[in-house]
Amino acid sequence: MNGAPPNCAMVLFGAGGDLTKRLVVPALYNLTRSGQLPEKFALIGVDHNAKSTEQWRQELHDFLEQTTKGGGEAEEKAIDPAAWKRLADTMRYLEGDFTKARTYTDVRDRLAACDKERGLGGNAVFYLAVADRFFGPVVDALGQAGLLKEDNGHWRRVVIEKPFGHDYASAKALNAEIRKQLKEAQIFRIDHFLGKETVQNIMALRFANGLFEPVWNRDRIDHVQITVAETVGVERRGSFYEHTGALRDMVPNHLFQLLAMTAMEPPYSFDADVIRARKAEVFKSMHPLAPSEAVRGQYGEGTLDGKQIQGYRSEPKVDPKSNIETFVAMRLQIDNWRWAGVPFYLRTGKRMAKRTTEIAIRFKKAPHTLFTATSGTMLNSDWLVLQIQPNEGIHLRFNAKKPGTGMTLESVAMDFCYTDWFKQAPAVGYETLLYDVFIGDGTLFQRADQVEAAWAVVDPILKAWASEAPEGFPNYAAGSTGPASADELLARDGRAWRPI
Repeated sequence: MNGAPPNCAMVLFGAGGDLTKRLVVPALYNLTRSGQLPEKFALIGVDHNAKSTEQWRQELHDFLEQTTKGGGEAEEKAIDPAAWKRLADTMRYLEGDFTKARTYTDVRDRLAACDKERGLGGNAVFYLAVADRFFGPVVDALGQAGLLKEDNGHWRRVVIEKPFGHDYASAKALNAEIRKQLKEAQIFRIDHFLGKETVQNIMALRFANGLFEPVWNRDRIDHVQITVAETVGVERRGSFYEHTGALRDMVPNHLFQLLAMTAMEPPYSFDADVIRARKAEVFKSMHPLAPSEAVRGQYGEGTLDGKQIQGYRSEPKVDPKSNIETFVAMRLQIDNWRWAGVPFYLRTGKRMAKRTTEIAIRFKKAPHTLFTATSGTMLNSDWLVLQIQPNEGIHLRFNAKKPGTGMTLESVAMDFCYTDWFKQAPAVGYETLLYDVFIGDGTLFQRADQVEAAWAVVDPILKAWASEAPEGFPNYAAGSTGPASADELLARDGRAWRPI
């Protein structure tokens, strides 16, 4: 990110929601501190609750202060009062019902007033931090109010949060609905995983180093494991999770984004459409999953960090007989020249033994007849592990000779830790993404064909699971590494998961 982006307003639908308080406004605050917020800027919050602009500002300030002192997302010890004042002075609150046309005429009037007051050049971002049922209606209402027209050199962009659809059919329908009012270049489907520096560094690792790309293929790689393990449960999101589950919540977006960055072909430029086309190709190269290639789980009672944890069915706003999965694992194949025959194993779950997100690439073993003959040693596997969170870094594990008179081998590791090399500014993961929206760079955002192709891969699993109840739920204890069926999925191929 370099310098301040163009002047603009941001209209934030869902101004009183958790996403606004926890991620969007802290990211804007961090951009303010780093001098990367537009020089002339207005933040217009829209929500159905009656409150004043001052009340809204104070609520956001108090939450940010609480998270900074508590070691939360903002990762600082105290709020910078000058930076906060610069951001707070841009804020205006507007009460409105998302389903009423009057709300959008009020937004238009408020935008015009802010533009006249601050000289924003007519540019505006509309951020939909709202329940997914409002995505289509809000975009349609914005279009009907004339708020999405781009003329006289100004631009209008819409940011849409996940979940973008609940299956292939709904994602396709939502794309069709919003594209009645928007051009694809105006749509920014956001996934905060892509705002993480370590995720973006996957492309740098692959394409900026001559060392890795020559071995990044079926000739040298045995398989790939992608793990997103969480220690938290559903917390206050029980009602949401009951309609979503682990697969919909995590796989077509977060895990598939990590997979796409790992498996995509080299782009011929860093143009946004070129990179997004490469990602879409990955999903179009996959066969839809068969039910035998995915397993699901739900956590029961257990112990985590020495504390007794209740099972999912005992969580607030969860059905005591719920069959919703809190864990999913799957085996994927990419049918192209680079990856034919290389399985990709994905898993994600809540209340796991440890919080970790990693991409682990296992290389094929070297011919070991020589070493077996000299010492009876069986060669360990070589691994390249990209640690996304926490303790971001890259770890390379390989075989080395153990000191002594004999030819005895031992698996050793070389570690690169981001914090040892780079001083990173406080971030919640949205800073880069918001900055890219302001400058109109869609590289880190999903395109319509990519979204639909990703849903098409998992759609058969969703349909199969909807038609049959799982057996044995809950089938893994809180604080464990998941259900036994996940281990069996890899054991069928003679492989095993890396320890969590």
